[in-house]
Amino acid sequence: MPTRGKAKGGGHRGTGARGHGKAKAPVRRKGRPSLAPAAERIGEIVARLQRRYPDARCSLDHREPLELLVATILSAQCTDARVNIVTKDLFRKYRTAGDYAAADPAVFEGEIRSTGFFRNKTKSVIGMAQGLVERFDGRVPDTMEALITLPGVGRKTANVVLGNAFGKDEGVVVDTHVARIAKLLGLTRQTDPEKIEQDLMQVVPRRRWTLFPHLLIHHGRAVCVARRPRCGECPVAELCPSAEV
Repeated sequence: MPTRGKAKGGGHRGTGARGHGKAKAPVRRKGRPSLAPAAERIGEIVARLQRRYPDARCSLDHREPLELLVATILSAQCTDARVNIVTKDLFRKYRTAGDYAAADPAVFEGEIRSTGFFRNKTKSVIGMAQGLVERFDGRVPDTMEALITLPGVGRKTANVVLGNAFGKDEGVVVDTHVARIAKLLGLTRQTDPEKIEQDLMQVVPRRRWTLFPHLLIHHGRAVCVARRPRCGECPVAELCPSAEV
């Protein structure tokens, strides 16, 4: 059988710059072991994050499903802290779906202005409330199928309400922290939130679907910050393929 020819200069193809003998060994981060598949690492990842953030929970203040639904709609492109300031007074004035459904849009816009996108959010909240009154006797439904029929309510919002107000693990909330850190942890390669959610639902135990986003959000704010992650302080660095260790 004829043998393959050699590259000019006597070195094998891809052996390094200008054919100087041995190929360079692949660069590896100091102390970086080969990591197990995501499904095998996820249990320890969750356990370590739970120990680090034992109080991780939904950061939107609410007492019942309607309040959480309104707060979640208002939280789009806005910090939870700002939403909590706004809803403190809002929840005193509007107590039922009927109250929101009958709200004067011009007045309501002024009441939520500081959350941003206040015109669209006003339409969503009032439209959502009208849908509750007309089709659900003024009560927030507890199924994904019913919730996403309401104006301003998509899968992400429905997941927040189902998991945190009804205790139902129907999906995984994917916000910017979750999307970024899930990718760093090697739990997904996707960029689309719905595809990221599907990947996470395959590896995260269902009983942790609601908790897991809260853990990543807390972690993203405290340690794995976007511009300068503090890998030296990270409780899951040993389990993270992106960690600088």
